[in-house]
Parts: sequence; structure tokens; C-alpha cells
Amino acid sequence: MTEPTQEIITSAVQLVELCREWSDCPVIGFDTEFVGEHTYHPELCLVQVALPNRLYLIDPYSTGPLDPFWRLLHDPQRVAVVHAGREEVRLCRVLSGAPPANLFDIQLAAGLINGAYPLGHAAVVQQYLGHRLSKGETLTEWRRRPLTPAQVRYAFDDVRYLLRLYEKQRNHLKTLNRLEWVKEEAERLIRRAGCPEVQAEEERWRKLRGIGSLDRRKLAVVKGLYELRDAKAIAADRPARTILRDDLLVEIAKRTPKTTKDLEVIRGLAARDLPDVLQTVEAAYALPLEKCPSPPEREVDFPQLPLITNILIAVLGDYCARHHLAMSLVASTSDIRTLTRAAIMGNAIPEMPLTQGWRARNVLPELLAVLAGRKQFRLANIRSETPLELQPTVRVTGN
Repeated sequence: MTEPTQEIITSAVQLVELCREWSDCPVIGFDTEFVGEHTYHPELCLVQVALPNRLYLIDPYSTGPLDPFWRLLHDPQRVAVVHAGREEVRLCRVLSGAPPANLFDIQLAAGLINGAYPLGHAAVVQQYLGHRLSKGETLTEWRRRPLTPAQVRYAFDDVRYLLRLYEKQRNHLKTLNRLEWVKEEAERLIRRAGCPEVQAEEERWRKLRGIGSLDRRKLAVVKGLYELRDAKAIAADRPARTILRDDLLVEIAKRTPKTTKDLEVIRGLAARDLPDVLQTVEAAYALPLEKCPSPPEREVDFPQLPLITNILIAVLGDYCARHHLAMSLVASTSDIRTLTRAAIMGNAIPEMPLTQGWRARNVLPELLAVLAGRKQFRLANIRSETPLELQPTVRVTGN
């Protein structure tokens, strides 16, 4: 097979001309190299681009803004191929205002084809194409110029096989009737990859450790401090954790400070932030109680819950092995526990990935049938990778 040509783009003029040329390409593979330790949003250091028989490196330090390239990805008629593309989606959204319109993620596709997820880039290339890749530059300093020959080789390798993998996986997914599945997963990735409206819905502050025992008023303090920290981090372009640590958000709420002197005794708080922190605490205490966040509902744990959950996990594992799906991609243990709890209580199933899209159409009915007793299973062959056999339950009636 002919080796693709390789080119490094170092000027705005080059970028504009090439993007005009690339506008005829229906599929573009891309990857990014970035450094995320020192800024609020990751600092983009390099963009790698794959087209049929051509590979490019775009150096944003010398080309300037990459608007012409991002616009190519905004076109829903063009497929953007990535591997584990969460950060690529996030960078595209942050730097251009919108994510890629039509994403195909190699890693997600692998989980829907052969049950392996998440697979690293080198592992996917090895499994599908039989090529070995070196990952020696994973922790390299991508901000330094000029790039070393090893860095350049590594960067090109990250996109060298993307389009071949895409074609191979796409054909396989088409045979399995799962092209829509991978599209749904890519859309879900886009929704979750740093989109503000999704993050607001998820109330990220509720994931902080130690808030389980806080009352509504103290939860309002945590929420307010979380939002204050985020605003300061964006303004200073620094990681949020360097402004105010997670544990301090909860510690401040527990202490109910009334003056800056009350805050001075908390180790790790910067003196310059004390007035803003105190103002945020006071604002939370000024809220009507009904405006304060509600504590999470205590989940009822029935004695049979762990046993039934484990049974469903076994059924799901067998189903995934039989259909070559990655179990970790289909549902989490928490999802199965939530499903089981709803069935025991006779409640509606809460909305979660398992109740949506291809999972709801293909996997959920099997689990619900077992929960409702409409299907039973037995160990059919303990030497098989899929040892269970599900059958409709036979109801025995009297004469």
C-alpha cells in the first residue's frame, strides 16, 4: 500500500488554502495534542489531520486561529473521525463555538462490534489492522518548538490509520445493522463533552465528596462556592482546583463562617478570595429555604436488591458476550441497581442511558423480561463463553 504524503502546516495562508481544498472531502480524520494542567481549558498545541493518502500537522502557534478547519467539522455532511474524541469535541466547541456536527468515534465503534471498550488507539490499530504503534511520546512537552522528529512521527501515527479503521468498522457496523447505534453514541459523547447546558443539568457540584450529610442551606453554600470557583477559574484561565480545592468547598459550608476571620483559619484559602467567599456564603443564607437545593433522596435498599442486581448483571454479561457488545458501554452496575429498585417498588424506571436509544430497543426488554418472570435462564453450557440460555417462562396451570 502506498505511504501517504505528510505535510506540516505552519502559516495561516497554507491553512486557508488547504481547508478550501479539503472542503471536497466527505470524511476527515483528526486528533489533537494539548496540555491541560495549567489552564481552565486545555491549551491546543497541535492538530493532526488525515485525508485519503495525505496526512497533515497543523501548528496553531504559527498558523493562528483554526477557524477554517473548525468550519469544515461543523458541516453535517462531512464525517469527522476520531478516537476517544471527548477532548477533540471539547476543544472544537471551546475554540469555535460548536462541536463537530457528524462524529464517528473509533473507540465507541469497537465497543459495538467486538465487545472491547475502552480500547486505546494502539490496541485498536493492532486488533483491526495488525500494525504495532509506539506510544513513547504520550507525556511529551507539546508546547515546545521545534518539534522533535520523534514527536512528528508520533503525531502522524495518531491519524495514519484513522480512515482505514473507519471504513473497516463502518462496513462491519452496516453488516450488524448498528450504524445508527454508533451515531447515537457519538451524539451522546458530544452532549456530554463539556456542553454547558448538559453540565448544568447534571449539577456537577453534587458529585463532590462529603455533601451527603449537608442540609439544604449548606448545599446552597456548596453550589454557590462551586459557581464562584468556576467563574474565577475562567477569568484567570486556570484549572478550577487551583482556585479552590473540592474539599474546601464542603469544609466552608460545614463551618458556616460569618466573618473573614472565620475563613482565615481554614488552610488553603487564598487571602484575596476571602471577601468573595464570605459574600457567597451570605448570599446562600439569604435565599428562601425553598430556593435551596434539595438533598438527594435516600435510596431504599431492599434485602433482595443485591441478589437480583447480581443476577441481572450475569444476564447482561451473557447477552453482551453473545452479541459482541462491551458490557461497560451498555450499562453500569448503578444502572442495573436503579432498574432493579424501580421494579421492586413498582415505580417508573428513571431516565438513564439504558432507557434510551438502541439500549432501550435491544437490551432493556431482555432485562425487564427476566425481572417480570416472563423469561427464565439456565446454565446451558459452563464451558461456553455464553453459558446462559434464556427461555420464555412456562406457566403451569391446574386442571
